[in-house]
Amino acid sequence: MTSSRTSASQQRPPRRKRVVLADRRGERRVPRAIIDLEDQSSMGEAMVRGLVRAQLRTSLLLAGVSVLVLGGLPLLLRWVPGLSEIRLWSIPLPWLVLGVLPFPFILLIGYIATREAERHEREFAELVQR
Repeated sequence: MTSSRTSASQQRPPRRKRVVLADRRGERRVPRAIIDLEDQSSMGEAMVRGLVRAQLRTSLLLAGVSVLVLGGLPLLLRWVPGLSEIRLWSIPLPWLVLGVLPFPFILLIGYIATREAERHEREFAELVQR
């Protein structure tokens, strides 16, 4: 019985070790802009507001272009009645203009919006890293 007690005390779990994922000695200094963002200071709020404004400006511009182009197609066909008589591949031009043309245009607008939003975010990240 005494031997089982000593063996149990000898089989204690090993001491816990602290695991460190990164060596802090070589760590870079945190830029002031990141601290401003995390603390939600007035400077950080101004930076985020600038990002939101840039993205809003781009999206409103692209929405305006979309409304003008997509809204202008029916008006163009209405004001120029001769276009209704034209056939391409035995399909009336208005069907092609109103039924097919908007889809590639919408895809293009979406691609441009995504590219511009990513550009704004890259510029914001570069500003924060300075």
